[in-house]
Amino acid sequence: MQAAVTVRPAQVSELLLGLATVRPVFLWGAPGIGKSSLVREFAEALGLECVSLLGTQLAPEDLIGVPQIRDGRSVFCPPEAIARDEPYCLFLDELNAATPDVQKAFYSLILDRRIGNYELPAGSVVIGAGNRATDSALARPLASALVNRLTHVHLEASADDWLSWAARSDIHPWVADYLTDRPHHLWSKPPKTEEPFSTPRSWHMLSDALRSFGPALDEQSLKVLAYGTLTPTHASAFCGYVRVVRSEFGIEAVLKGDARWPNRVQDRDLLYYLAESFRGRLIRELPASKEHASPSVRQTAYRAQALLVQLAEISVEVAQTVIADDEDGKAVLPAWFLIEAARDMPRLVEARR
Repeated sequence: MQAAVTVRPAQVSELLLGLATVRPVFLWGAPGIGKSSLVREFAEALGLECVSLLGTQLAPEDLIGVPQIRDGRSVFCPPEAIARDEPYCLFLDELNAATPDVQKAFYSLILDRRIGNYELPAGSVVIGAGNRATDSALARPLASALVNRLTHVHLEASADDWLSWAARSDIHPWVADYLTDRPHHLWSKPPKTEEPFSTPRSWHMLSDALRSFGPALDEQSLKVLAYGTLTPTHASAFCGYVRVVRSEFGIEAVLKGDARWPNRVQDRDLLYYLAESFRGRLIRELPASKEHASPSVRQTAYRAQALLVQLAEISVEVAQTVIADDEDGKAVLPAWFLIEAARDMPRLVEARR
């Protein structure tokens, strides 16, 4: 399902308070952005127990129950997890990953809040959630009858919301500080191949692992943790960031000329991290028009071109990441700087070789 309007995690609780208390709601969103956690937090805020059913692990009889004979008649008895006396939050996780038969079994529960003779207690809420087919996740089309029984809310990842949550949730400071500087690394599109990718959940996993290993974590183990949870480019940058934190070696020293770009093979992750920091500094400091650049900014641009040449001597690929367009193909650095950099860099690199 395509999102016409999206909401941030911080907006979900208020929306659910107005929607889920009167009608069933379906939360759409990419894997790992916190749909399940938001539902549990909402239920807790209402003082309701959250009962989760996982669509991929259900059969129709898990919902409608099995028949029993009472007074000579067969009666379907819903499972204990559903048939409760007190109001609760019924969370149908991965609902759109369930088989069509299971989805059909949810119809009366979602619309009429009833299974057979059992009716959800007054004050109960029903919330579903699922991933989108565009996220390379297991997702089956929802039948139109089921779509029409739900109010659909599309969730987007928000670095600001996640960092606010991280500040009160004991997230490892390396993770929090890194994402403060690089909020666009919080989430990346799921890859077509089977490899880790960055999500709020995977950053949380990395934070837990860093806490578990403690200060004695060695560089090789750090790489195992980072590359085992994050998008490879993010993992490389994070490892470089940790090396900067531990060695007090940063982009400021390179800009001032107190240090040079690291050029050892084993320092490649550090080089990528410093190059991205360099790119971020240029984005912040260079004006869109050269005419608006003060003498000090022009000096910064001149120094930046020299640093780009030095960087390209080590790796043209890394140097190109500094001046590359964004994911949508739009330039993020001013055109006047890009023209000068593209014009001078290949010539100067060749001359200095």
